[in-house]
Amino acid sequence: MSRIAYVNGRYIRHAEAAIHIEDRGYQFADGVYEVCGVRAGRLMDERLHLERLERSLAELRIGPPLSIPALRLVMREVLRRNRVTDGLVYLQITRGAAPRDHPFPVKPVRPALVVTAKRLNADRIAAAVEKGVAVVTLPDIRWGRRDIKSVSLLPNILAKQSAREAGAYEAWLVDGQGKVTEGSSTNAWIVDKEGRLITRPAGPDILNGVTRLVLLAAARGEGMEVVERAFTPEEAKSAREAFISASSAIVIPVVSIDGAPVGNGAPGSLSLRLREAYMKYCELT
Repeated sequence: MSRIAYVNGRYIRHAEAAIHIEDRGYQFADGVYEVCGVRAGRLMDERLHLERLERSLAELRIGPPLSIPALRLVMREVLRRNRVTDGLVYLQITRGAAPRDHPFPVKPVRPALVVTAKRLNADRIAAAVEKGVAVVTLPDIRWGRRDIKSVSLLPNILAKQSAREAGAYEAWLVDGQGKVTEGSSTNAWIVDKEGRLITRPAGPDILNGVTRLVLLAAARGEGMEVVERAFTPEEAKSAREAFISASSAIVIPVVSIDGAPVGNGAPGSLSLRLREAYMKYCELT
């Protein structure tokens, strides 16, 4: 069966999907995106994802191409046509196509919308959770509004590639004050010697991940002590546990940072407990 994409009002074969050459997302990275997990045919935390999408659009002054109810219908139709029951649905909205010029188009143009869906490699995720993963630290060279889920991801891509070349799963980015912000595509967490869960607070320095929000609620609901503050790579290396979070994998334990083992070098019990607790607090629609 051919994969199907939704592009600006049409459902078309994925291999034939295309946007205009002067789409501002293509030329300027002038757009935003969202990635929503799918479990057993149901969307995970759809409301939170769409709320963040609306916020990102408002911050960039891009109008919505569809109403939220219509967008929800499109997402489900893309999932149905691709027969995805466990995977991801991807949404991208750009300012639209206009003659190339840095300022916003003088004559308003219709924002462009692309929606795709794909299955996840469940075995790869399960292996990462079981064994844990390595991360490396790199300087954070991204722009100052990381709270907007922009399609402008070149620094993230370079960081992820550096991690791969170093034999690591992820890169943790470090700001000018020597504190970890987040991963190239994940949020960063540690568990200190006292068993407290520590992660950087929401703000312009990080993307406030939807999975992050649900994990915070899950941790507090399960009676875990949570501290939202920045931490250094050195503190992370001496922590009891560390892990990363994202919609694609929920929680993946981190067992080494820059080659140094975290804790006993194996996935930590609190990380795994929080991963299991996540589904109790996740909204499935």
